[in-house]
Amino acid sequence: MHIKKHTPLILSSVFSIPPMIKNYNCVERRILSFPAVHPCEAVSPATLLGSLITLSQNINNYQSKFLATQRRNARETIRQIGILLVFFEEIRDRGLIVPDSVVLCLSELHLTFQKIRFLLEDCSREGARVWILMKSELVASQFRVLIRTVATALDVLPLNLIDVCGEVKELVELVAKQARKTKIDIDPDDERAMRRVLSVLNRFEKGIQPEFHILKSVLDYLEIKRWSDCNKEIKFLEEEISSQCVDGEERELPFLSSLLGLMSYCRGVIFDTLDNQNSDQSNVRCNVEILSCLNPEDFRCPISLELMIDPVTVSTGQTYDRSSIQKWFKAGNAICPKTGEKLKNTELVPNTNLRKLIHQFCADNGVSLAKTGKQSRDITRTIIPGSPAAAEAMKFLSKFLARKLIFGPSEQKNKAAYEIRLLAKANISNRSCLIEAGTIPPLLNLLFSFDKSMQENAIAALLKISKHASGKKVIVESGGLRLILAVLKRGISLEARQIAAATIFYLSSVKGYRKLIGEMPEAIPALVDLIKEGTACGKKNALVALFGLLLYPGNYQRVLDAGCVPLLLDILLASSDKHELVTDSLAVLATLAESYDGTLAILQTSSLPIITRILQSSTSQAGKENCVSILLSLCSNGGDEAIAVLAKDASIMSSLYSLITDGTTYASKKSRSLLKILHKFHETSSSGQGCQAFTHEQSVHTW
Repeated sequence: MHIKKHTPLILSSVFSIPPMIKNYNCVERRILSFPAVHPCEAVSPATLLGSLITLSQNINNYQSKFLATQRRNARETIRQIGILLVFFEEIRDRGLIVPDSVVLCLSELHLTFQKIRFLLEDCSREGARVWILMKSELVASQFRVLIRTVATALDVLPLNLIDVCGEVKELVELVAKQARKTKIDIDPDDERAMRRVLSVLNRFEKGIQPEFHILKSVLDYLEIKRWSDCNKEIKFLEEEISSQCVDGEERELPFLSSLLGLMSYCRGVIFDTLDNQNSDQSNVRCNVEILSCLNPEDFRCPISLELMIDPVTVSTGQTYDRSSIQKWFKAGNAICPKTGEKLKNTELVPNTNLRKLIHQFCADNGVSLAKTGKQSRDITRTIIPGSPAAAEAMKFLSKFLARKLIFGPSEQKNKAAYEIRLLAKANISNRSCLIEAGTIPPLLNLLFSFDKSMQENAIAALLKISKHASGKKVIVESGGLRLILAVLKRGISLEARQIAAATIFYLSSVKGYRKLIGEMPEAIPALVDLIKEGTACGKKNALVALFGLLLYPGNYQRVLDAGCVPLLLDILLASSDKHELVTDSLAVLATLAESYDGTLAILQTSSLPIITRILQSSTSQAGKENCVSILLSLCSNGGDEAIAVLAKDASIMSSLYSLITDGTTYASKKSRSLLKILHKFHETSSSGQGCQAFTHEQSVHTW
């Protein structure tokens, strides 16, 4: 077959290698994995050759990219493929016949070149420099294998059957010879840097703080020169740990955790300036849920911090996700992770009722349990450190940050607060270290700051720490409530105010603190003000904080006196408001409606038509359940007048019957109770006997 000169080299449907390679980007493909695809037998020589040229050009482009390690191996590989590119282009440009035996060799080269491209992509990947350094032996061996594979393919290439000029043939033969003999080993400089890292990890493991200049020399060698460079390394290591947890690859987790501890230490200690203070708002604005306040321990596994897929109960009565507690036992632990009690046995009893509730919650809120399971984090990253080196590194770092918060100049205090904000994010072990190091009192002092960034970082750090039981206690005992409420009311930025509201929410999960917060005159009015003035996320944080406070009945009247009910009705009326805000507003109204005064406040706003409309139109099971709960309370506490209004709306009956069959168990019971009240009203009205008000007790006994 002849290959015509300048023929467009469009990939056929049977051979789509370049698009396939392109799709394996840094996010989708695991590092140091090589998902190469062998060309199919039906591929045309023209398509194969064109794709091979494209691959070779892509590999050649890595000459201009920065490689922190493996420079000599990469340079030699790229040089040899650059020479072969000349050979491939010569075949194409001269329109030569390509025999089947040559096509076979080109196919083998194509497969190998794909792997080389993946390897070079990994070596030049931002954020993976430390990991590639510590994998130097593996990476060097990959280069060695791939270069030898190229040599093997060239050895069997029948050059005598290809009519290229003698000079090009000599170049191909030279590449084949060099590929067989080229020495591919670890660069001595890479090896020295790798040994320094191992030495530092060894010192951490022994509880010895490493020398500053040694850490700096490693970072300089890898061209990690800024805070943001170090942060990229940390993010990569966190992602790699997550991937290995999901895939069940636990062998490398301790080493990855050690490197993560090292790089976190370097980010906090080595770099004085924040050159890229990324917003952490996604984790402080809108992640609070009324669910967490209703069931702070029951829905989320105390180990993985994720929704439990398969909740089981141990002998102490505590519940965990099955996979997490099994990993705990597998690690040789014989105590209850939450209570610290010695377990009488390792028997796991399925908690079927809780499992049903969790599944119903997921169905109501569009949460995929499969996705939740994949995101479930391993115990080594939550309750206990991933390795002894990581534990000691975090202790040293926590003490360092505590000192900076107290004695450092303003810029260093701000950076320390931001570091704590990141470290305390969804990691129980880090939070525990930071609390023990005494970071809470100086963080509270920063709330007085007139610097917007400093106040936001301090309150955000306290929010993360407030998720820890000990953190809540230290915050309150250190006088933090008054300071957090001051930020909630008069924070420099709206962002700081809504983070303060989220912090109040987590503090209100402690029974005794609900009363304490509610009795502070400015607390509830400040939350209500945030509902008026805040963004959608600020409104949500204020709503869930109010809900948490309402779990103490003594706060009912305070919330009503603050004028909360009209604001909640405004949210229900505003079609532009987010679905979550409507659901949360209904939950607060449902709680208030349980009291007589709450019922009167709701009835005075002419809210019945709004609530019945939402009941009939909402797609949220949680929203519908809250609507039924409100209507039931209004009928129970409001008497004839409320019942008469509802009884006139015939369409409400169908919604209630629908909930009996399709709703949650709780919604079904409430719907039956409300239907009995309405049926009773119709019966007494038709008999002319009038209708007596039903008390709350008379209705709830039918649940």
